[in-house]
Amino acid sequence: MKKILIINGHPDRESYCHALAEAYKRGALASGSELKEIVIADLQFNPNLQFGYRKRTELEPDLLAAREMILWAEHLVWIYPVWWGSFPAILKGFLDRVFLPGFAFKKRENSLMWDTLLTGRSARIISTLDQPVWFYWLVNRRPTYWAMKRMTLNFCGIKPVKATTIGPIRLSKPAWREKWLKKVEKLGQKQK
Repeated sequence: MKKILIINGHPDRESYCHALAEAYKRGALASGSELKEIVIADLQFNPNLQFGYRKRTELEPDLLAAREMILWAEHLVWIYPVWWGSFPAILKGFLDRVFLPGFAFKKRENSLMWDTLLTGRSARIISTLDQPVWFYWLVNRRPTYWAMKRMTLNFCGIKPVKATTIGPIRLSKPAWREKWLKKVEKLGQKQK
């Protein structure tokens, strides 16, 4: 059984993303997995990486605890909505503040290359859209997916990264949403 960390990046606790997180959690617990959760909206932290990497900004206690959970986990489940072709600002701020050099990756001296520090972990991205999935893939080329998968998770050594994209949420019917909750619960049962 895996050690699974669910990271919910939606700022609204009444969102469908929170229902998806609960569905995944039910499935994972039913499979006997160990589970921890981070609800980014509940954390107390400044999401602004004020000085970039030039000057250190001390991590708040909630971010230090989040780091410990990420190091503990074997499988990370990221749940968030796609807004303006990206993820919510609070999730971006979390990534900026937590996935720092020395924790997630290490820059090599006198080189443009880096070492990955979060290897040995896999991930699942579960994202929601207000557009049809086919439009997001074919027309918009999945910008959020690539930013999260390649430019963040793979960059830090997290592989493989699988994705579940659900949309359109806007104007969806309750039965359709319930069907997706059951699918996500099955992903949790399979620990994927």
